Amino acid sequence: MRRISLAFLPAILLACAGRTPGLQDVKGPPGSAAAGPGETLSTYDLTRSGKPNVWKYTRRGADGKERVVRRESDLNHDGRIDVWEYFDDAGALERQIVDLDFDGKADAVLHFEKGQLVRKELSFGFDGKPHVVAYYEKGKLVRKEKDDNGDGKIDTWEYWEGGELDRVGVDIDGDGKVDRWEARRGPPADGAAGPAAAPAATPPAATGK
Repeated sequence: MRRISLAFLPAILLACAGRTPGLQDVKGPPGSAAAGPGETLSTYDLTRSGKPNVWKYTRRGADGKERVVRRESDLNHDGRIDVWEYFDDAGALERQIVDLDFDGKADAVLHFEKGQLVRKELSFGFDGKPHVVAYYEKGKLVRKEKDDNGDGKIDTWEYWEGGELDRVGVDIDGDGKVDRWEARRGPPADGAAGPAAAPAATPPAATGK
């Protein structure tokens, strides 16, 4: 029996609360999702509370081995799913949906490729629109796109290098293009001159796709 991986939760809990944009609400009691063709549903009581808190759906592959298709978890034992996990044909995690405030609705979605986080979608508020999408390369944050005014369009682009915010692009007139670049790296600790302002050449446009 495999335990669910929740190492990412503390960081996300500090980052947001609300709903995940553009996703269908995930409601219903645990285990309510019907098993698909060829799938087997298994339940687990990891806390020995007398009630199941993990629901695992598996399917037997062509090689005869059982593989996890998806998994649902009730973290706070309130009878509702809080984490939905989806796996590819090789058994690797592809997508993880999390209800951070335990209201029965998704707040964060994490996308993985070959076991590494590549995109994280977060939402602030209850309008169902994207507010923050973070992009990762080799497990490191490289870009954030934000909808600060809630109109459904990206208006702030953050570019990160070496774990530090390097520059920020801002859309002032709402046309979806950067109107102003701001350098954000501060001066070195020894007081020497810091890096120059944002380069004149505009970085590649961030599409959010």
